[in-house]
Amino acid sequence: MIAVIDNGICNLRSVTKALEAVGAAPCVVRTPEEVAASGATGLVLPGVGALRDCVAALRAAGLDRTVRDWIAADRPFLGVCLGMQALFEHSEEGNVTGLGVFPGRVVRFRRPPEFKIPHMGWNTVRFTQPASALAAGLAGEGESFYFVHSFYCEPADRTLVLAECDYGGSFCAAIARGRCFATQFHPEKSQAKGLRIYGNFAAVAKG
Repeated sequence: MIAVIDNGICNLRSVTKALEAVGAAPCVVRTPEEVAASGATGLVLPGVGALRDCVAALRAAGLDRTVRDWIAADRPFLGVCLGMQALFEHSEEGNVTGLGVFPGRVVRFRRPPEFKIPHMGWNTVRFTQPASALAAGLAGEGESFYFVHSFYCEPADRTLVLAECDYGGSFCAAIARGRCFATQFHPEKSQAKGLRIYGNFAAVAKG
């Protein structure tokens, strides 16, 4: 069982359908009690829109502590888009304090005018930790995934970086530490390669 957090601003249907497509059994959770009762072995935090709303919803439900405790226990976790940004200490988007799981900040793209913001569409990702379980079956170079974002993460600890992408300059596209993973891109919108990401995570959660 993989629990998918509903924070009110996420693409739940796309994420749960992707998990089902790779043979996982997703369940939607909205409170810490539902997470505990689910018996889930994996936890997914998706999100679209504004980080302030995402973090506020987690705190209002008490799920901020759930996420921190889950990751601290090295239980399988996957953050997607805002679910990745929420893990850091601070964001320039609305001057938001994040969950502080990892040191670092979320910053706005500052690119030449020819690079439109938000960064939207397909772009090539380079995996810098090809031995990572989340990258299994994916080439270190040349994999394309779908992005929609105006801000990106700057981890203070570079060993967190699982993948990078170039958009008028290199930025962190995914992170990994133990069994905690997060992607700035949307695997559920990235066709076969995205399903590979969910399948790899489901395998980690299954153990």
